[in-house]
Amino acid sequence: DGTEKGDFLALDLGGSNFRILRVKVSHERQQRVEMESKIYSTPKDIVHGSGAQLFDHVAECLGEFLEKQEIKDKKLPLGFTFSFPCRQTKLDESILITWTKGFKASGVEGSDVVKLLRKAIDKRGEYDVDIMAVVNDTVGTMMTCGFDDQRCEVGLIIGTGTNCCYMEELRHIDLVEGDEGRMCINIEWGGFGDDGSLEHIRTEFDREIDRGSLNPGKQMFEKLISGMYMGELVRLILVKMAKEGLLFEGRITPELLTKGKLQTKDVSAMEKTKEGLLRAKEVLSRLGLEPSDEDCIGVRHVCTIISFRSANLCAAALGAILSRLKDNKGVPRLRTTVGVDGSVYKLHTP
Repeated sequence: DGTEKGDFLALDLGGSNFRILRVKVSHERQQRVEMESKIYSTPKDIVHGSGAQLFDHVAECLGEFLEKQEIKDKKLPLGFTFSFPCRQTKLDESILITWTKGFKASGVEGSDVVKLLRKAIDKRGEYDVDIMAVVNDTVGTMMTCGFDDQRCEVGLIIGTGTNCCYMEELRHIDLVEGDEGRMCINIEWGGFGDDGSLEHIRTEFDREIDRGSLNPGKQMFEKLISGMYMGELVRLILVKMAKEGLLFEGRITPELLTKGKLQTKDVSAMEKTKEGLLRAKEVLSRLGLEPSDEDCIGVRHVCTIISFRSANLCAAALGAILSRLKDNKGVPRLRTTVGVDGSVYKLHTP
């Protein structure tokens, strides 16, 4: 509610990198919140290895962070943001339902991720933390925004993956007794369309992305929107256009045919208003191509189409959530705040 104060740790695990933060909250008017953070990578061999390897890596990085902060001897409260579909049974207990976003660490699905993290920390025996709660990144975003803006009722993530949460009226939640008050609902909207309801908007490129993913048939909405797939979508379209003689005079290189060679950060770079065409020439040259100015314009247009589709689908889904809030309140005009975070939202700007 904005009155909180103290010294806290936060661990955010949910994508190609994870983040550890130290957050100092005071009631000083000039600087109420001080944050120091470090981003650590999650290498593919760890993401695709065992659960023990993954959480050992996280515990090792946490120890390194505490040492640099010179607080290894303190037992600080820690909030754990774990951004995957979970069944939350307690504030500090969350059972992983299924991995998404390219994660495939074995022995974690069906297990309590807080318990696995505690086990990895205890095994090191060199520091201790008090894991107070585990939340989804959408919930963390909404709460962070709500610290300064009490009207915040929605948390939205557009990054490696995508998801949303919102505040629902208790009278609409069958699992909870009572009708007074509200509860935060983690929608897990990345899985929207897993029942086939999005087939009418999926393209041949979306189907190829799905077939080559670690979770075919799952997270269909996410595969249309998120940063994990935008670069690969553009690459697949460029391959088809080149094969049909519409780009690069029909020339195709081994690099262009290699999965993962074109990343979402490249798409972002090629869309820049001022230097986009120059960036397009650089990116395409890196793929062994010799693009003409017309090629660069065409490729940039493809990037824009993929980005606009992502933004429009996300906006449509968010619009549905806002309509729900408006109907719940029974007001002619909704006034609310949406907390938004994620690498695509923050970095993908023309």
